[in-house]
Amino acid sequence: MSTHISTNKLVNTRVLIVGGTSGIGFSVARVALEHGASIIVASSKPEKVNSAIARLKSFYPDEEHTNRIAGTVCNLADRATLEANVVSLYNFATAPDTFPNTQGTQTPDGKVLLDHVVMTAGDALGLRKPTDPTFDVSYIESSGTVRFIGSLILAKHAPTYMRQAPSSSMTFTSGVLATRPASGWTLMAASGSAIEGMARGLAVDLAPIRVNMVSPGAVLTEIFGTLETDNLEKMIEMFRSQTLIGEIGKPEDVAEAYLYAMKDRFLTGGFIGSNGGMLLK
Repeated sequence: MSTHISTNKLVNTRVLIVGGTSGIGFSVARVALEHGASIIVASSKPEKVNSAIARLKSFYPDEEHTNRIAGTVCNLADRATLEANVVSLYNFATAPDTFPNTQGTQTPDGKVLLDHVVMTAGDALGLRKPTDPTFDVSYIESSGTVRFIGSLILAKHAPTYMRQAPSSSMTFTSGVLATRPASGWTLMAASGSAIEGMARGLAVDLAPIRVNMVSPGAVLTEIFGTLETDNLEKMIEMFRSQTLIGEIGKPEDVAEAYLYAMKDRFLTGGFIGSNGGMLLK
């Protein structure tokens, strides 16, 4: 094996990306795969998992890559089954037969421990101001289930399924709107702030596993198509104009932040911003 000190850090590792079938998560899956990891993408919809696997294999058709691609379904939106779904996800991700060529640290019962977990999943964004009549308890609870509660339950079970070493990491996702909210984004700002505090707390409680957080700015992904807005183009242009570079983010660029969080074994409790200078304008 080459003695490169950077590009080999993910070789023969096993990386789980929850929300890895689209947007930033899909790009994280690609960069991890390109750096030698075996990747498992998870989403709540079977068709999205199948589509993501097919796209990954079309981008990387050689056997050296296709043998390191897997995916499964995990629904984090149903509170009644959320914890059981997370356990099932981890069992799949650590099964010795998930990939054709099993490598990595195994437990006495045969699990292949995960090295990294990345969480980019989230519900469709419904933009509502707190004064809106539909801004009720049910809306608040449903909006926080996947991003916040789902993240905590992933963390709860992580020590059972992850290598206990500084080489391992969990990376969660907040957003620049937690610091600089726009009109109608109060709930998302609150959720992002909660995730930031959660990540710092988990860095203490899960050590030596490292826990960090990436805070993207506006990134042009499929989720923009779910926004409850009458003028999507106008909203995209608004976000573009708020950056110093005059551009909206691209998933493949922001994915580099997650790659860094996995590779820097001295980084924990960290906050990585990728927002085009939005906080400086």
